[in-house]
Amino acid sequence: MGMTMTQKILANAAGKDNVKAGELIMADLNLVLGNDITTPVAIGEFDKIGQGSVFDKSKIALVPDHFTPNKDIKSAQQALKVRNFAKDQDIVNYFEVGEVGIEHALLPEKGLVVAGDVVIGADSHTCTYGALGAFSTGVGSTDMAAGMATGKAWFKVPEAIKFNLTGRLNKYTSGKDLILHIIGMIGVDGALYKSMEFTGEGMRSLTMDDRFTIANMAIEAGAKNGIFEVDEFTVDYMKNHSDREYTVFKADEDAEYVQVIDIDLSTVPHTVAFPHLPENARTPENWGNINIDQVVIGSCTNGRISDLQRAAQILKGKKVKKGIRAIVFPATQSVYLEALKDGTLSALVEAGCVISAPTCGPCLGGHMGILAEGERCVSTTNRNFIGRMGHIESEVYLASPEVAAASAVTGKITAPEEVM
Repeated sequence: MGMTMTQKILANAAGKDNVKAGELIMADLNLVLGNDITTPVAIGEFDKIGQGSVFDKSKIALVPDHFTPNKDIKSAQQALKVRNFAKDQDIVNYFEVGEVGIEHALLPEKGLVVAGDVVIGADSHTCTYGALGAFSTGVGSTDMAAGMATGKAWFKVPEAIKFNLTGRLNKYTSGKDLILHIIGMIGVDGALYKSMEFTGEGMRSLTMDDRFTIANMAIEAGAKNGIFEVDEFTVDYMKNHSDREYTVFKADEDAEYVQVIDIDLSTVPHTVAFPHLPENARTPENWGNINIDQVVIGSCTNGRISDLQRAAQILKGKKVKKGIRAIVFPATQSVYLEALKDGTLSALVEAGCVISAPTCGPCLGGHMGILAEGERCVSTTNRNFIGRMGHIESEVYLASPEVAAASAVTGKITAPEEVM
């Protein structure tokens, strides 16, 4: 029996000719990632190992993005611990304020991940890099520490679900709608410890930003990883962002999948995940009349340049409804600068949005947009669990940048066509 994309990558990293689902392997790592929440814990575990130095100072990435700029003394102490470790270990890829971005947008932009890589990160949305044809997955801080020390990690080879994409998305519909639609179909445990593998001619109509969004939220279906077949768009992205060599792993014709799901992209509707799970996906006819208090556009899921541009297209010449807070988070400094130069930020500010420095901020209930009791937020982030963005009696509605922008105009959950 042949192998899937993920299985081929893992076999290569383990130095094996082939692997099969359920097999335990030790694989070489191309990159180990940590942020300002998870890295301090990993540093403590790394010190216990007693090795002294990391396995490769160029293959560690430390990105203090969750509470950056620091919101209080505790977060400043966390960042200081990461900063000192990076200095002591001479970590090449440490990103300070002024160059930092949201980790899962920053690393591809910096060319630190390419096709065929094996990446672990002490953050669940590390699966984002599957958009580049890499195997990437989230781990705990202890596994991060072991990875920093040895450059290796244990994996159980996952089974796979194949998503065969045809057609193309409709106007004002994007990758966020697609992944929310999929999670609504299969549930938050529908891909539990499986690889979500995307292929098909419809893939060509998805931008790289769409693919990053989709891979990012594979974990919200319980997946071990999400991965896209490498095509010319992937290659162009890697050539524009990295000088590293890459390896393309294509699934065998006789690769085994536990499920094959065919999706015609032209049938994917605007989709919003209602509280309190990403699987609670609803289409416009089921939205009802939900008044909101806040809109958040950004995060590692939807903070890239096309996301901001899509929101600006909806908001240009309009105003955020009085009483609604609309907060925009460019994912990286480069995204911020591009949006500044091309007029995207001007359109957003003129509409009544406030622009934040790149940070994870409200996505995890950290800062820069915390919700009070009873408040509702339409957000382009990736999770809407109870208390995710603030008070346990607040509500988060996950949506695309287009729906979020339209909702900011009307003050209720709204399809973009209603305001255009």
